[in-house]
Amino acid sequence: MTARIVVTVVLVVVISMALQIPEAVLSAYMVFFVTKENRVVTTLTGVLLSLGVTIAIAASLLLYRCTFDVPELRIPTMAALLFGGFFFSRVFALGPLAFGIGFVIAATQSIAELMPDAEYLVHSLLWLWVAITYPIVLSVIVTRLLLPAGRAGPPRPRKPLLAADAFTNPAHVHFALKVTLAAMACYIIYSAVDWPGIHTAFITCCFISLESLGATLHKGALRLAGCVAGGLLGFLSILYLIPRMESIASLALLVAAVSALAGWVAAGSARIAYGGLQIALAFYMCVLQGFAPDTDLDKIRDRLVGILLGIAVTTLVFRYLWPERAMDQTR
Repeated sequence: MTARIVVTVVLVVVISMALQIPEAVLSAYMVFFVTKENRVVTTLTGVLLSLGVTIAIAASLLLYRCTFDVPELRIPTMAALLFGGFFFSRVFALGPLAFGIGFVIAATQSIAELMPDAEYLVHSLLWLWVAITYPIVLSVIVTRLLLPAGRAGPPRPRKPLLAADAFTNPAHVHFALKVTLAAMACYIIYSAVDWPGIHTAFITCCFISLESLGATLHKGALRLAGCVAGGLLGFLSILYLIPRMESIASLALLVAAVSALAGWVAAGSARIAYGGLQIALAFYMCVLQGFAPDTDLDKIRDRLVGILLGIAVTTLVFRYLWPERAMDQTR
């Protein structure tokens, strides 16, 4: 799995730089999301991710016809979409797809203030679709080429489309409300202080939120530790290695080395796997800014601040509003 991640990431970096495809950081990061332990799961994940992103960006473009210049309508829309996405992530058979659609629409609706005009916004969202979908396709192709086909396992029992207690168990509604409240609180905070660079607070609330408080805090700690480790590797690379690089081959070798480390962690135990994704993302944010290596560390600083804010707000909300504990769920 680690070897497939490294090969695909290097291909993505080379293609992004050669064709000047924006969002190289996101493209390289998507490889970690898509590449799984076998061909079937990787292909299924790729299909669902591509479908979800396509639906979400198309829906966001349609929504912007009504919400682009109307923040009093756009902000409640974001909150409603987040609530729906997290509610159905718990009760729907394809929960990750529901989460992905709700999150991507809400996240793309949150960037209106950063865009100079509507034309630039449409241009950015369409390039975002390209930056997400082409590494997904590439990851599936590499996996199918490098990984031999395995035998199909025994058929699993089908899950019902909706959980039996979907509309009777208040825990589902409480969970969706908590995540929505934490994410929207972070959005309002960084908008109020005019610091869009810490928008990772919004993303952090969405990605670390799990059913129990303990699991949420553990995932938040992994996100922070991975970001610090990846940021440190990026800082050292900018300080000592990148000034001596003269070609894209040197950058590809550097990215391959750190991707191998991050992929090794991501392929490990479930208790640490999420940290590997964060190591990769923080490192890519340091060395893949634009179409050439950069020496600007503002992004990684802002990302750390955003993660800390997101963890703090999520902890407060999950601790004091309808707290769910693993022991209670076991009983």
